[in-house]
Amino acid sequence: MKDFGDKVAVVTGAASGIGRALAACCVREGMKVVLADIETSALAEAARELAIGETDVLAVKTDVSIANEVEALAHKTLDRFGAVHLLFNNAGVMKGGTLWEHSLADWEWIIGVNLWGVIHGVRVFVPLMLSQDVACHIVNTASFAGLIAPPGQGIYNVTKHGVVAITETLYRELAERGAKLKVSVLCPSHIRTRIYDAERNRTPVYRDGGAIGPMPQQELEAIWSEVAERYKEYGGMLSPEHIADCTFDAIRDERLYILTHPELNPLLLERTEAMVQGRNPMLYSV
Repeated sequence: MKDFGDKVAVVTGAASGIGRALAACCVREGMKVVLADIETSALAEAARELAIGETDVLAVKTDVSIANEVEALAHKTLDRFGAVHLLFNNAGVMKGGTLWEHSLADWEWIIGVNLWGVIHGVRVFVPLMLSQDVACHIVNTASFAGLIAPPGQGIYNVTKHGVVAITETLYRELAERGAKLKVSVLCPSHIRTRIYDAERNRTPVYRDGGAIGPMPQQELEAIWSEVAERYKEYGGMLSPEHIADCTFDAIRDERLYILTHPELNPLLLERTEAMVQGRNPMLYSV
């Protein structure tokens, strides 16, 4: 997909972070954009900021972990614009901790958003996009944690490995039928987003306790600084805007894998070599 002008894009997790930056790229390319997010106030603000000039922007509050809401997102998109050409299954959450210490609610929440969100997006939108028989593209947001398995974020790793597997399978299935629909998997590492404050959007059904408000900006910035310093040798923290630019380059080139942190590639090679050589992998934290 190389021509974006006047086409229709759907972006989940569009109210902040990578999703917000992707939506801004869509606007710059002259696309009609559907913004989907669970965070109502931030979604409305993003819609106001992006609705500039002739750009047509539709905001749809969506919990991607719920099948009916993703189906409603598709219906509202078609009702408003009549087509979907570019889909970003981007919404994501995370919570740190060891695998055995997480609650059932933690597992259900993170898998619900990160993995089921992509499953719902593929199940609902792929048939629609195939039926159009025109150039289309899907980008599923995984993570570099979907290619390796760092400690301390096990549930997140599970979901992102699942997203990589879904995307690789979809790539082969679409290629077998010669479809005009293409697919990519986005695998960034540490990005300056609010995913470290994902708890603010945990819905009541997935909570262990009471409601959790947004993290103070000062505390969030302290986390960003600490992470950037800790992973300086692996490229530090990149901006969502940089990731969005890399993503659009990959869409134009019809690349399956979008790896945004080349400094981490040796860890991916080490993991692969360990498998092939039948040895235990190197221990590291990323």
